[in-house]
Amino acid sequence: MTSASPTLLPVNALLGWVLAVLLAVAVTVTAVARLSPEQGFGRAREVLTAGVRAAVQLAAVSAVIGWVVHHGAALLGFLLLMYAVAVRTAGRRITSDGTWWWAALPIAAGVVPAVALLLSTGLLPLRGIALVPVTGILIGGALTATVLAGRQGLAALGGRHGEVEAGLALGMTERDARIEIARPAAADALVPGLDQTRTVGLVTLPGAFVGMLLGGADALTAGAVQFFVLVALMAVQAVAVTVTLELVARRRLTAPRPGTAPAKSRRSRTSWRGRRGRSGSGPLAPAPEGR
Repeated sequence: MTSASPTLLPVNALLGWVLAVLLAVAVTVTAVARLSPEQGFGRAREVLTAGVRAAVQLAAVSAVIGWVVHHGAALLGFLLLMYAVAVRTAGRRITSDGTWWWAALPIAAGVVPAVALLLSTGLLPLRGIALVPVTGILIGGALTATVLAGRQGLAALGGRHGEVEAGLALGMTERDARIEIARPAAADALVPGLDQTRTVGLVTLPGAFVGMLLGGADALTAGAVQFFVLVALMAVQAVAVTVTLELVARRRLTAPRPGTAPAKSRRSRTSWRGRRGRSGSGPLAPAPEGR
């Protein structure tokens, strides 16, 4: 078992070359196929940036993780950093307006109770070497579910706005009318996790299972840990999707209307127009919003 890890992926110049080729393929295919919402090259740049960031971030984490897991304050700070990055990433994937920070709620609602349950029952020891990877897996699952539920729920509401208006005309509250439209789309956020759980051991061998095997654990123990991770992820993602759907239905998470500039840009243009109006070289006031 001691030679399994080097044999599986030797860390040398050849590995770096293969990784560079794979990243180049991903960027090239994404660019040539124009796999971006605007049918341009924006997503290809994102793929390149994501690959470079992953390399830098993993190198940094590898350098400090050994120290962090043995210091309580540093461990707490690292967990909070993981959470903050997840919130920022999820929120900005869902919306570009100022409501993105509401993504903090579904991620916390799913992860915090699960980690608290594991710690209180003693199944998860209060040690960094165990707490960091388990919490990271759960935060990552909640992030994915929150993004999918938020984006798909808002997209459904944008495309079926007339049905929301019809529900309001029938006497439904705004929350109930919106949630009836957003729920089927947001529920699809659970599909990736369900497929991963259904096919585990048949199509894929997830990281926790392989990692424990390479670490010397027997196959039964590795399988039990992986099963625990998958079930915990389904619980966390179900909570995250439910909370995200509620935030979308209650207009806490919103999407800017097409053609609407960010708030900062609107304020800048308004201020500029006002200055022009006062100087006599332009309109006296900006046009009312929505006209």
